[in-house]
Amino acid sequence: MLRMTARTFASPDLPTAPIVAAGLIGGFAVADATGIRPLGGVVLATAGLFAGGIWLRRNGAGVAAGLGLTYLAAFAGSHPLAKQIGAWPSVAAVSAVAAGAAYVLSDRR
Repeated sequence: MLRMTARTFASPDLPTAPIVAAGLIGGFAVADATGIRPLGGVVLATAGLFAGGIWLRRNGAGVAAGLGLTYLAAFAGSHPLAKQIGAWPSVAAVSAVAAGAAYVLSDRR
């Protein structure tokens, strides 16, 4: 049986790609469902900071900064892309790109 502790959640062995996808998709879903954009921002920021802490411990400041900027670019890029393909397809596309980057640059071993 897996015993969950605070240390388990802070483990640098956790895969970050799902955290990235959950932050982008979950942040949009919360903002869309509640109509409260800052609440979606809290979800987005929490996931980004959590993944960022793992990247920093696992890969160092350079990779953490690069992936953090990729996460922020995905969020920012989803807005103009949504005008072209729709909101949910845009969020799905940028989430796939950002999660893929997290997998390739940090999670894959």
